[in-house]
Amino acid sequence: MAKQEETEALGKALDRSLLKRLVVYIRPYRWHVIAAVAMAIISSGFFALRPYVSKIAIDDYLLLKNYGGLLWVIGVMLLLMILQAALTYALNLLMQFVGQETIHKIRLELFTHLQRLSLRFYDTNPIGRLVTRVTSDVEVLNDFFSSGLVMIAANIFTILGIVVVMFLMSVKLTLVTLISLVFLLWATSIFRKSVRAAYRETRLHLSRMNTFLNEHVTGALTVKLFRQERPAQAKFDEINKAYTDAQIRSIFYYAVFFPIVDFLSMLAVALILWYGGKEVLEAVPDLGLLQMVQSWFGDVKGEALTFGTLFAFIQFTEMFFRPVRDLSEKYNILQNAMASSERIFELLDTTAFAPDAANPQPFAVKHGKIEFNNVSFSYDGQHSVVEELSFAAQPGQTVAIVGATGAGKTSIINILMRYYEYAAGQVLIDERDLRTIPTADLRRDIALVMQDVFLFRGTILDNITLGNEKITLEQAKKAAETVGVAAFIQSLPEGYNTPVQERGSTLSVGQKQLLSFARALACDPKILILDEATSSVDTETEQVIQQAIDRLLKGRTSIVIAHRLSTIQKADTILVMHHGRLRESGTHEELLKLDGIYATLHRLQYKLQPSNVE
Repeated sequence: MAKQEETEALGKALDRSLLKRLVVYIRPYRWHVIAAVAMAIISSGFFALRPYVSKIAIDDYLLLKNYGGLLWVIGVMLLLMILQAALTYALNLLMQFVGQETIHKIRLELFTHLQRLSLRFYDTNPIGRLVTRVTSDVEVLNDFFSSGLVMIAANIFTILGIVVVMFLMSVKLTLVTLISLVFLLWATSIFRKSVRAAYRETRLHLSRMNTFLNEHVTGALTVKLFRQERPAQAKFDEINKAYTDAQIRSIFYYAVFFPIVDFLSMLAVALILWYGGKEVLEAVPDLGLLQMVQSWFGDVKGEALTFGTLFAFIQFTEMFFRPVRDLSEKYNILQNAMASSERIFELLDTTAFAPDAANPQPFAVKHGKIEFNNVSFSYDGQHSVVEELSFAAQPGQTVAIVGATGAGKTSIINILMRYYEYAAGQVLIDERDLRTIPTADLRRDIALVMQDVFLFRGTILDNITLGNEKITLEQAKKAAETVGVAAFIQSLPEGYNTPVQERGSTLSVGQKQLLSFARALACDPKILILDEATSSVDTETEQVIQQAIDRLLKGRTSIVIAHRLSTIQKADTILVMHHGRLRESGTHEELLKLDGIYATLHRLQYKLQPSNVE
């Protein structure tokens, strides 16, 4: 896992291919973005005009003591500020709308994609890491779409607008002001490289922390049972400290960079006062700096500097470095977006699922006949879990599968449900190849009840129907009555509308198992699979479930995996698996007479002597 996460720290500072894929998501809102850019340009123009209006107010009205005209100029300044504020409000509102709508689509696309991925993918990817992709990484893209993308353009236009107005007012003062820009570009280049590496390290540690939290919150019972609180705290402290240190390193670069920007801003103001102030007072000496600037750009002739121009340039300097600082922050947003989009698109590009056929034809189970013909399967592609398995379950028959742990019992179910792709052989359902059946059609007609029952937050009814609108309340009640859980549900304060906490924490293991039976029966499946479905319940509950199973299996093709041999004695055929191979098959009586693996398991389970076996 660590090696896999380390690869996330690689990539380009600005990847054009990633930008192209991100832009696709805002294409439906292109007119919103165009309007936002237009507002940003107009707002930048208003922003750049304010110092020029200040110059006019000082030179043409204040120094001439024309206070009546000065009020009009002040009115114009207020109007510019109001218009700019209104445009900024509309711009932020518009881009927040675009950002929220865009990440809504990305988050939905990610969740839908995760639902399609096979169990093999989840076997090798920590859940906390995947949660980070759908939450934190997507939220970073919201900053990119809502404030980064257009505001970068707005800041660029603001800087260009300020420089243009400055050149129109005084070329010499503009050149003097821009001297500090050389040092700013050098500092920005160093900052960009440093903060990029620091941010990627921060995201790496955040992903690790989320993974650790998810595992230890989900496994809180195990942690307490084995008294692992202190080791867990120590490990989390280590991960948390690494994340904190990475954050501090990234903050350090900002703490150094922004004072440098402020220093260069004040340096520009000092240069303006040094050169412009003396010229305003008509006492400009032969300055080496001015001679150097003139040797670079030529002696520019123009009007003498005025006090209003000097005041405007001081304002311009402060305004010029403000968007420069903002661009540095937006660069951070851009870096965040690049790093997060790498992870998101890496996940979206994952195709770890069993693909449907090129032109799948609709399918519905009619009879429920199941055939395995020389099927072999491996989880890692190297070590076979199932080897050359062949058996048939006729319509309406119950086939039981037994064997020691690791014999390949559950793997047979994973193959049949297409959770994993088998390597060789052929699986048929109603004479049709499993690989040609659309996955949705296949799982619609097969119900699976597992040992570890998962219940969702919601109501009892929600956990029986699982959002299937075709299952009515009456069907859910009938299913609950059939499996013997109706009396328990009716005893609850709100009956079928009683809330269920996360993972069904307020219910017993037996109650959750009974609800899973009702969930399976409510779908009225043609094929029913029970995977260790009674191994976690007590003897009394097992008897209730066994009676329900007897009614449930009638008229359905069923595959039952069980450790308790008492639950499968009535099966039509019992398959005995050993080290991935089918070793024995037959009825309960036939296998006992064979006195092989099944008979040994039976003796061990009931502690019988060989002479007691009939």
